[in-house]
Amino acid sequence: MRIAEYVNFDAVGLAELVAEGEVTPAELAAAAREAAQAVNPQINAVVETWPTDDGPSPGSTPLAGVPFLIKDIGVSMAGRRMELGSRLAVGNVADADSALMLRFRRAGLVTFGRTATPEMAYGITTEPVLYGPTRNPWNPERSAGGSSGGAGAAVAAGVVPLAHATDAAGSLRIPAAYNGLFGLKPTRGRVSMGPDADETFSGLAVHGCVSRTVRDSAALLDRIRGPEPGDPYFAQEPSRPYAEEVTRHPGSLRIGVLTHAWGGRRTAPPVADALSRTVGLLESLGHQVEEVEVELGADWEDFVLDNARLMTTHLTASVDELAAAFDRPVDSSTLEPATLAGYRYGQRVGGAQFVTALAIRNRVARSLARYFDAYDILLTPTVPELPMPLGTYGGGAQALDGLGWIDRLNDRSPFTMPFNVAGTPAMSVPVTADARTGLPVGMQFAAGYGLEGRLFRLAGQLERAAPWSGRTPTVWAGNPTGR
Repeated sequence: MRIAEYVNFDAVGLAELVAEGEVTPAELAAAAREAAQAVNPQINAVVETWPTDDGPSPGSTPLAGVPFLIKDIGVSMAGRRMELGSRLAVGNVADADSALMLRFRRAGLVTFGRTATPEMAYGITTEPVLYGPTRNPWNPERSAGGSSGGAGAAVAAGVVPLAHATDAAGSLRIPAAYNGLFGLKPTRGRVSMGPDADETFSGLAVHGCVSRTVRDSAALLDRIRGPEPGDPYFAQEPSRPYAEEVTRHPGSLRIGVLTHAWGGRRTAPPVADALSRTVGLLESLGHQVEEVEVELGADWEDFVLDNARLMTTHLTASVDELAAAFDRPVDSSTLEPATLAGYRYGQRVGGAQFVTALAIRNRVARSLARYFDAYDILLTPTVPELPMPLGTYGGGAQALDGLGWIDRLNDRSPFTMPFNVAGTPAMSVPVTADARTGLPVGMQFAAGYGLEGRLFRLAGQLERAAPWSGRTPTVWAGNPTGR
């Protein structure tokens, strides 16, 4: 299959070709490799590729035979490296598949490589020292977001139609917004983190994917959802497959809109304009939309402080484990300034402070849940500004401590993390783009606990009303030169 053909299909479409015998999984894998070779020198999204086997039986699942990439953190593939974007973990090879990797295999996906992440997934831009910055296919001078920036750039540029992503503070939705993709963060407990972890970042982190079409994300979540024995959280199973929800009418929804974020961060004019146009689209589709003020359940300063305590203590434990496993020092030779600052901050967090942080998590979850009684959906910009220029986020790194870094993360992405804390599903939808620069602008839609189906119904409607699949970035594998 030629690349020019390959990039015109989403994952479900490619699997249908395989099922009909028009193409083989090996031919698709070859096209994906060729696409990666064409664009990766310009975007640096894929850090490693490897040989694949003959693939699954055609038609065995809705995704059978589709090329796939996993993030360089959070999912273990037997015999393959997972280095967490860090010099501390260079050479780390998984000895077994994680539960999620087994589900990817059973879904029929053909995993042939791993995508870039910031060190320890500890940031909202993907610019690690280990592999260098990942560039945005729409403008290579700008960030592809993080921490699933490699996944976002690879999918946007046409290497694969969908890719694994994680989200602990917006790490899936931010790259979706920056790269013009669809990305849904599932409910806490929807996808297992096992077997080596019961939860990550005290339940803030979840697994998912970024994709170019809504139905691809729905099809994948259908294949990977559900608990494993010993999981600490449980999200009730949906009444029907998510793939069916995409084509169902959402009805007339009550939608509350937050224009400006908690903490006082103002939304930049291009993003505010995109939000206004989105509201107009929603109203034209019959939804009831109104501005709303949402109480977070905690002062913003307390919210940032307690999330810093949760995230840095988990980071500290992970760093200590890796340092012991590889007999490496924990210093500037192995860790970047932000990670090292977070590690040192986490060392100072006491047990009582950690428990208090969990109490704040509970308060935020309870407070946001009340708004989902009054509204079916909460709408915000995914990110309050356009994709930032590379090098912006890390400026003044040496002067910040661990709390300062989490404060910077929340300042740059204040809309996303509250829904991680609450554990509720939220999605970034590429409804529109900035008229002046052409850069994509993502809109975030959040729903109550366990209500991914509602989000998929709305996303499907938006995709039909304002299609985005025809928009392609500057760096695109479908171009003869890949740029």
